[in-house]
Amino acid sequence: MNESTTVQILLWAVLPYVTIAVFVVGMFWRYRYDKFGWTTRSSQLYERTLIRIASPLFHIGILAVVAGHVIGLVIPEQWTTWLPEVAYHAMAVVLGIIAGVCTLTGIVLLIYRRRTVGPVFSATTNNDKFMYVFLVAAICLGLITTFYGSGIFGPSYNYRDTVAVWFRSIFFLNPQIQDMAEAPPSYQIHAIAGMLLFIIWPFTRLVHAFSAPLGYVFRPYVVYRDRGSHDAGSRPDRRGWEKIGQ
Repeated sequence: MNESTTVQILLWAVLPYVTIAVFVVGMFWRYRYDKFGWTTRSSQLYERTLIRIASPLFHIGILAVVAGHVIGLVIPEQWTTWLPEVAYHAMAVVLGIIAGVCTLTGIVLLIYRRRTVGPVFSATTNNDKFMYVFLVAAICLGLITTFYGSGIFGPSYNYRDTVAVWFRSIFFLNPQIQDMAEAPPSYQIHAIAGMLLFIIWPFTRLVHAFSAPLGYVFRPYVVYRDRGSHDAGSRPDRRGWEKIGQ
């Protein structure tokens, strides 16, 4: 086995744990000290036509992308031996390209909307622009690796023998550096872009991806009623809060 270089150790053994540490601590810090900032800061009130097209495209596409990453990276290849390799590869390529194109189209439309709609552009912060650079880079690099591994523009590449093995080994505290070091450059760059995206994640509006209104399912009904004069009690009105007309 080839001995890993310093750069390889830093990229494939150190950076993953730095990413996990910053992500976990950052998310905890953001939730603990910036609960009111834990939001997507929706701009739907400013413009509703483009967002009705772009937002579903992006969010449905990114959910499919996440599902594809889970299946491809988390599930060992041995668990899918019941599915012929040709069928698995064709399904992964076709669905991956469709999901990637939908995601990229959605994010491009969202950025176009932010740039061309005045109120939306005014509400866009430097933090948003910084986040979009990393997000678009990760999406584009993901599409490139999908095309590269598909065999459309050359020989196909089975990333489950290298990249997926390295990814799972991180969580067993035994990173297989050489598996990732032997992967094609497009996969390596995509992995680095993904880790950098997760490093900045807690400090951007992307935190809303981990918010789900599950509490509403278990919340009891709240009944609101108007307080008439007979419900006001005997306490006198405070100065400055006198009722109009009295």
